[in-house]
Amino acid sequence: MEVLRISPLCLLLLLCCWAPIGESKYLKYKDPNQPLSVRIHDLMHRMTLEEKIGQMIQIDLTVATPEVMKKYFIGSLLSGGGHGPAPNASAETWVNTVNGLQNGSLSTRLGIPMIYGIDAVHGHNNVYNATIFPHNVGLGATRQVCRDPRWGRCYESYSEDHTLVQAMTEIIPGLQGDIPAGYPKGVPYVDYGTKVAACAKHFVGDGGTHNGINENNTIINYHGLLSIHMPAYYDSIIKGVSTIMVSYSSWNGKKMHANYNLVTKFLKNRLKFRGFVISDWEGLDRITTPPHANYSYSVQAGIHAGIDMVMIPYNYTEFINDLTYQINNKIIPMSRINDAVERILRVKFTMGLFEHPLADLSLSNLLGCKMHRELAREAVRKSLVLLKNGKSPDKPLLPLPKKASQAILVAGTHADNLGYQCGGWTISWQGQSGNNITSGTTILSAIRSTVDPTTKVVYSENPALDFLKNNAFSHAIVVVGETPYAETAGDSMNLTIPSPGPSTIQTVCSVIDCVVVIISGRPVVIEPYVPVMGALVAAWLPGSEGQGVADVLFGDYGFTGKLPRTWFKTVDQLPMNVGDKHYDPLFPFGFGLTTNPVNAR
Repeated sequence: MEVLRISPLCLLLLLCCWAPIGESKYLKYKDPNQPLSVRIHDLMHRMTLEEKIGQMIQIDLTVATPEVMKKYFIGSLLSGGGHGPAPNASAETWVNTVNGLQNGSLSTRLGIPMIYGIDAVHGHNNVYNATIFPHNVGLGATRQVCRDPRWGRCYESYSEDHTLVQAMTEIIPGLQGDIPAGYPKGVPYVDYGTKVAACAKHFVGDGGTHNGINENNTIINYHGLLSIHMPAYYDSIIKGVSTIMVSYSSWNGKKMHANYNLVTKFLKNRLKFRGFVISDWEGLDRITTPPHANYSYSVQAGIHAGIDMVMIPYNYTEFINDLTYQINNKIIPMSRINDAVERILRVKFTMGLFEHPLADLSLSNLLGCKMHRELAREAVRKSLVLLKNGKSPDKPLLPLPKKASQAILVAGTHADNLGYQCGGWTISWQGQSGNNITSGTTILSAIRSTVDPTTKVVYSENPALDFLKNNAFSHAIVVVGETPYAETAGDSMNLTIPSPGPSTIQTVCSVIDCVVVIISGRPVVIEPYVPVMGALVAAWLPGSEGQGVADVLFGDYGFTGKLPRTWFKTVDQLPMNVGDKHYDPLFPFGFGLTTNPVNAR
């Protein structure tokens, strides 16, 4: 998860650069009893052009020295992507479990542990992925509608159906707080104290790119764009979302970072969004092909389009010089700069940054706390989708008995790998393999702690046929799936399960009654192997709380999840979405078998 961060130094500079130490005169912008508009305009009248440009800049924390912050009046810092958080900071990896939820109320509750993690680890931040700002902005409120699972960011999307994505905008009140009655539409709202500012991204249509290629072109008419990809932004704005991030992608050949008609005329003017619009990482550079080929043009096009804050993140002096030149030479009007700064300050004032500039470090003891882990575990349970249960309807395999007469075999590359459970965008950008990335419970460990003490659990990652024939097993649990990825690295034209996953399924399930658990960020090719499976479970990316998987496999809870996206037969069918004329899925949108819980031992 990316995190937009305002450092204490940056904030103190913001608070003090217009009021010299020892100044005693009354300053309206520092008075919380003044109306928001009065505070904003009072502060803006005191700002120089250099200070205003500084507010529009977001740089990476690795280049944010005290000298740089002071000299260039930098308005925000970015902590994300390749930056490792504090120990246990990603304990709440619940965000990767939502694929099977279709549950707006749970989405609101899931926003709470995210807040504590952001506040305690990063100080005052902004949540940008639903993916934040130093009083807390989170880059986490994704509004993508993934229409093709070949897209490497599909797991950042809640569904192929915009109505489900709209329902999941309930995470915004969970992050920011509930909007009071009568609050004006489009104005950002943050109940500051233990809340953070949310960011909806990526505006707009990035889930519909041609062939699912990341940062590519979304080819769709205006009605299709508004009816499929835009509705969740309507809901986000109504719920008071503070910031919106622009997509790298294009719409019918026009780069979104340079699209004045959609960013300014539609988002700001028609939808009345009054928070600020932020670029993606080096998003201005990518207006041209190749990136950075004509940076002066990119600055002009991006700022004119309506981008208020620019995620640079390193070469900030070039941006400052280009923007200053264009303002002084009337290429970019001062009114556009004032609009950007007013929007940024509106969010900062709303977040309470001027009254509460520093993080509440007392929240750090909530990182990875039992209450939040239990919430993550609940999300895992409710997100699991049961796709097959028994080779005939009258002989279900699940739930499994905790007490087995013979040993239980657990197999597969993903059974004992916390990194694989978490996927990309966790401790590191692309994710990684292993069990030492964070605190958590692997599915293997969860199975061992769930079964009866007399039941033997044997783990073999990729057992040979002779091993299976020479040992007696009551049943097997095979856990395989995708390895971690993020963004373009996850684009896949074949969507096959990496080796040896398919052979493990075929070998084990041909000999033993088996349950196959798929760990993936999206539907993958499984149609050839379904006939040999006894049961099939889509577990998505369950994150740190693998115990939630065992809870349902062994019947402490029932399966309730439904597919939020179509599971295809072959990739030749893609893109294929519910409602299409030639809809012929392996498992349709909304499918999911249910089971009843059984008595725990």
